[in-house]
Amino acid sequence: MSDRPIRVLIAKPGLDGHDRGAKVIARALRDAGMEVVYTGLRQTAEMIVNAAVQEDVDAVGLSVLSGAHMHYFREVAALLDARGADDVLLFGGGIVPDQDLPALEELGVARVFTPGTSTHDVVAYLRETVPERRRSHEAS
Repeated sequence: MSDRPIRVLIAKPGLDGHDRGAKVIARALRDAGMEVVYTGLRQTAEMIVNAAVQEDVDAVGLSVLSGAHMHYFREVAALLDARGADDVLLFGGGIVPDQDLPALEELGVARVFTPGTSTHDVVAYLRETVPERRRSHEAS
């Protein structure tokens, strides 16, 4: 199982209609050899988690520019936990104030990439973090 490519779901929750950044990240991850599922615009937390479970992803990345990041990350984290998918790495990107980062971390959000982050940094983070998580979950 740990030899398979990293599988990542990229989603745009809520009514935010700006998806250029999500598409750039999805393409960079794909170009780096990862399997990427892009769910498109206006996804509910339930739709995102259902797709994540169905696609057996290693990570879910939320792109939130609307200011509703606390709400969407909280919902997705809770639903992943309820579906027994708490081993899925939850990360995101968008416009998130620094003062919200500790609360997001408490919710289980592993990392938030803000505007200006290079795609290389996102790829490197997933390449490092996902295999570590796989090993720790296989050992338990």
